[in-house]
Amino acid sequence: MDRYAVIGNPIAHSKSPQIHAAFARQTGQALSYEALLAPVDGFARAVADFRAAGGRGMNVTVPFKLEAFALADRHTPRAQMAGAVNTLAFDADGILGDNTDGAGLVRDLVANLGCALGGRRILLLGAGGATRGVLLPLLGGEPASLTIANRTVSKAQALAALFAPHAGRAQVDGCGFDQLGGHRFDLVINATAASLAGELPPLPADLYAEGALAYDMMYGRDPTPFMRAALADGAARVADGLGMLVEQAAESFALWRGVRPDTAAVLADLRRQIDAG
Repeated sequence: MDRYAVIGNPIAHSKSPQIHAAFARQTGQALSYEALLAPVDGFARAVADFRAAGGRGMNVTVPFKLEAFALADRHTPRAQMAGAVNTLAFDADGILGDNTDGAGLVRDLVANLGCALGGRRILLLGAGGATRGVLLPLLGGEPASLTIANRTVSKAQALAALFAPHAGRAQVDGCGFDQLGGHRFDLVINATAASLAGELPPLPADLYAEGALAYDMMYGRDPTPFMRAALADGAARVADGLGMLVEQAAESFALWRGVRPDTAAVLADLRRQIDAG
């Protein structure tokens, strides 16, 4: 039986084994998928040991995505642009590194939430790895503009400059949170970790255009502080990142197994379990 795993530290909370087990049952694939706790200073050794024991691929989570990028022998274009890897595939040619986060986000937005990206004004909050990992797929949706806002303005501007050549006709800008006043957006994505601490990015009022969607990459049983604040500020609807989690997993599964699972039932079941608490 082919072996796969998700590797991280911490890892006990991961829902990836449950998700991939559901995908395997649905597609009739014979595989096992486990959660692997690696020492913070032992990522490369843990990957090598898993591969030597017959492992075929791994998902990579915090804090190892940059190390996974360095470990890979070759990268997909989206991983190369992201500068981080969340999916490893092992074959005779070595280790392939991919990043499925952006594809997962876009599929959740477009397929699950009915939020077309073409011609939209998009605001991305944060300029860290989560933002960098989704920029190229978002730009592939041909928005009218994409603005990156961050506490450290220079980081937002550097990301904007890096991705502008890949933006097509979209306008790509980087700015500070305090420079957002007077601008309105159709889609606002929170890629900061503020929700984990129960906090909010310092956003001005009147940020949301008519019909706007506010999307938080974090997820949980209750709406995040960002989601609650967005509704109070005029967002037409909000969503959390559970769909992104399931969709990026499906993208990894398709890379490994050559078949893409149907995510709707898996996502609905996961949502029911979280809501039940």
